[in-house]
Amino acid sequence: MALLDSAPLDVLDAYRTCEFATLGRDGTPLAWPTAVRRRPDGTLLLSTSLAFAQKALNIRRDGRVALLFSDPTGSGLEKAPQIFVGGHADCPDEIMTGPQGAEDYWRMLFERQPHSRSYVTAPMRLMMDWYYLRLLITVTPDQVVVRSPLPASEAPAAAAGDLVGAAQLARFPTAVLAARDATGAPVLARTRPVPTGEGFAVDAPADCPAVPGPAALLVHRHDERLNHMHNALVRGELRESGSGLVLVPAKVVEPMGSGRVSDAVSVLRTTKRATDRYLHRRGLPRPRVQWSEFRTLAQEARRGVRT
Repeated sequence: MALLDSAPLDVLDAYRTCEFATLGRDGTPLAWPTAVRRRPDGTLLLSTSLAFAQKALNIRRDGRVALLFSDPTGSGLEKAPQIFVGGHADCPDEIMTGPQGAEDYWRMLFERQPHSRSYVTAPMRLMMDWYYLRLLITVTPDQVVVRSPLPASEAPAAAAGDLVGAAQLARFPTAVLAARDATGAPVLARTRPVPTGEGFAVDAPADCPAVPGPAALLVHRHDERLNHMHNALVRGELRESGSGLVLVPAKVVEPMGSGRVSDAVSVLRTTKRATDRYLHRRGLPRPRVQWSEFRTLAQEARRGVRT
């Protein structure tokens, strides 16, 4: 019996995204939303493009990771329990140009994110090849915790103030706290940040043993079809206060921009440069994407092949 079997697997499989945290060079837990596929052997498969390879680089330096399934948008579930998974990840420095070994993962993406099928068509290939140059990440769970969903609140989102990140956090009713436990491993918990004079007060559940130190707050959203995505990470330091824990913010990271139409052009330029940089540092030519293999999986998804 795999450790992951202790979780409600039908719920875990229904989640369209999860929050995935790795440890940055300075020890800060960096969390971003990502898609996950559960494997029969009890491991979890994720991937990242070369354009966003920092997750892979973090894992190769320190393999401790955390995942939190806490936003059920698109899952069809009501009052879905949250599932926390702590574990160790492996990410070989092997660039995947096709879906081999991850066919089920790509079928899932093409089915759940219909607009991504257009990326494999001739007009889009020149702009989107970076998206299909991937590194595979395998997570072996060490800990699984099932939590009740965060209780509904009638209180409005906290108003924006002068704190760094206040404007970003105020657009969301909840955020995900990414912190470390006493061993330095990343932990995650969905919470409702409340602005204070010092920072954002956060309330972590008892089974999330967050301790003071580098930390972050992640907000993200997507629609039922994994479209209209937006995410922002407020990095800072978690400190103890008289009433609990406070995240003192230092900077905001918005890799996909703030939602303006002009951001799309900027993102395409950034992703191309980041991909070229990853390849240049390894002395590698730009690989050719196996478009026909991806197109076959996209067509299967269009015909209604289920995941």
